[in-house]
Amino acid sequence: NLRWADLSEADLSKANLRWANLSKANLRWANLRWANLSKANLRWANLSKANLSKANLRWADLSEADLSKANLSKANLSKANLRWANLSEADLSKANLSEADTIGTVFPENYKRSEVKS
Repeated sequence: NLRWADLSEADLSKANLRWANLSKANLRWANLRWANLSKANLRWANLSKANLSKANLRWADLSEADLSKANLSKANLSKANLRWANLSEADLSKANLSEADTIGTVFPENYKRSEVKS
């Protein structure tokens, strides 16, 4: 249980965090490149400026999470819960958002659906 954990600036690249409870955790500036976060609870987590490139976030709960300025390039967000998440200024290039729940999600101003797999 990593709820409320301060993992800011942590190097968690390639970490297996499947099913982890990271709700309300501080992951600001964390390196989560290639990390497995499938089915993880990241509700209300601070992931601003985190590197989530090529991370597996399939079925993850990212509702109300702060992903502002995060690198989500080539990340798998299929079937993820992104309700009311903040993705402002995030890099979503080539990210997979197929079947993701994006009700209320704040997307980057330059967000183009054609840049992501949906």
